[in-house]
Amino acid sequence: MSKQIITLNVNGERQEIAVEPRWTLLYTVREALRLTGSKEGCGTGDCGACSMIVDGRLVTSCLMLAAQADGTEVTTIEGLAPSPVAGADGRLHPVQQAFIDTGAVQCGFCIPGMIMAAKTLLDANPNPTLDDVRLGLAGNLCRCTGYTKIYEAVLSAADRMR
Repeated sequence: MSKQIITLNVNGERQEIAVEPRWTLLYTVREALRLTGSKEGCGTGDCGACSMIVDGRLVTSCLMLAAQADGTEVTTIEGLAPSPVAGADGRLHPVQQAFIDTGAVQCGFCIPGMIMAAKTLLDANPNPTLDDVRLGLAGNLCRCTGYTKIYEAVLSAADRMR
């Protein structure tokens, strides 16, 4: 298959990547850019483990072709708390810290997608109700735990971000 050159702005860095037409955004980010925080849980857009923010919108990156993302701004879980190596202060994003502080992290497989969904929700609604949080995370599945701690984490993050 012939490859196509696409340009993505991933976590604030411009990337030119040669992609095959069948490559998803998830595959491209994980394999070509080696950003492995987003996970492939189902490959059908049902679990949310692969969630990324593309031009401010939450997407299931396992369903989006890389070529569809050409020219977009992509934020992955790695982009929420830039590394101290990159000149950042090393602090976690308030949503990430809230997940840790409330004990919302179990195995960690679904957590990147949950955090990206929570960030998108809080960007749009900085003062959500519990029902808003449930609805905002409805596209993300967790197999390890109940959702109570996850919901608590998102509400806690909302308090921190105000």
